[in-house]
Amino acid sequence: MDLFSYQEAERPLARLLADRMRPEHLDEYIGQEHVVGPGKLLRRAIEGDQVSSILLYGPPGCGKTTLAHIISKRTAGEFVKLNAVDATVKDVREVIERAKMNKTMYGTKTILFLDEVHRFNTSRQDALLPAVEQGIIIFIGATTENPFHHVNGALLSRSTLFQLEPLTKKHALQAMEHALADKERGLGFMSIHADQEALEHIAAMAGGDIRRALNALELAAVTTPSEPDGSVRITMEVAQESIRNRAVRADESTQYDVLSAFHKSIRGSSDAALYWFLYAVDKLGMDPMVFLRRLIVACSEDIGLANPQAMVQAVTAMDAYHKIGFPEAKYNIAQAILFAVESPKSNAIALALGSAANAIETAGITEVPLHLRDTHYKGAAQLGHEGYKYPHDYPGHYVKQQYLPDRLDGMSFYKASEQGTEFKIRQNQERRRGNGKLSAAERENK
Repeated sequence: MDLFSYQEAERPLARLLADRMRPEHLDEYIGQEHVVGPGKLLRRAIEGDQVSSILLYGPPGCGKTTLAHIISKRTAGEFVKLNAVDATVKDVREVIERAKMNKTMYGTKTILFLDEVHRFNTSRQDALLPAVEQGIIIFIGATTENPFHHVNGALLSRSTLFQLEPLTKKHALQAMEHALADKERGLGFMSIHADQEALEHIAAMAGGDIRRALNALELAAVTTPSEPDGSVRITMEVAQESIRNRAVRADESTQYDVLSAFHKSIRGSSDAALYWFLYAVDKLGMDPMVFLRRLIVACSEDIGLANPQAMVQAVTAMDAYHKIGFPEAKYNIAQAILFAVESPKSNAIALALGSAANAIETAGITEVPLHLRDTHYKGAAQLGHEGYKYPHDYPGHYVKQQYLPDRLDGMSFYKASEQGTEFKIRQNQERRRGNGKLSAAERENK
């Protein structure tokens, strides 16, 4: 190390605060008690230097890399860190070859930590598999993306998945308080007076990202002019200048999750359905068309004939979006969403589709009954294509006859619910099953 490098390392602010305050052991680690709390599996494995191949999945700033750092401090083996953004297959193979030598010659293990593993494509992930399977390396992967979408199934099955939860405002406050008190690694060597509301603001704006909170705190501390007595005061105004609204990134997994939340909310909450739509469009930058398509599907899948007007509202909202654009069409889309959520619900159409599909698979190839076949040609009667009864020639415009193939005759796929307008359809179905006769209740109502 040259003189300049030595001096840089010795200066308190040579490294970012978030890096200096990175925990060295589990007792300093903040949050994720469900994974590394007392007696938990991963904590026991780390403390006993018995970590096997694992995947750490969670949002930015929740402690994935920090956990890997703590593992590197506890292990007696070699710990190698690569970042999938710039690592190549060659880099991975070099680590594997060195791991083979360490294991053969010295009997030591090698832990490979691959940050942002989702950035590795399939072929590069495949390069890891033989070494992981043979125990040549212990693999630790970290990802902010859903591993079931972005990590090879084979690699995923050979690793224990630990899902880390987003950290909270409370965790960010705790980290900042530690940093302000720590005189060796933190900002304790400075005379800092931070208003509580300022710290609360930074913690809230960080959104559970401790690294972001500490970076903002450090920025506030080192850029604020000192008071006459040499102290630094971090006020609410300073805090607001030091941290801004974060740009939310809508990765593929997030989009699927938000869209799922939207559809599920249509079944039960106007507030939530409206929230997820606006959150996705305004904060994540998602295309409103994605939600309009899902809304139209929901109008048949979850509402159906209980309120057929829901479909009309949804399709009209899509038409309005195409004609007047966004954000003006936001009102039309919101109207369609609220109309759908507040409509009576029925999944009878979805159930009917499922029943019909199962019947098709079970029955196999079927023939059209003779009386339903085409008769618009000379000679149809000679082939036996006759006997069809025209419903409009009968009372109530209905006559009982076979419509399904012989193998499926008598089966029923669509069973109307008692929700909304579907109740009338249910009454009609019951009347048909009764050979067109009205029930006592219907006669009374009529």
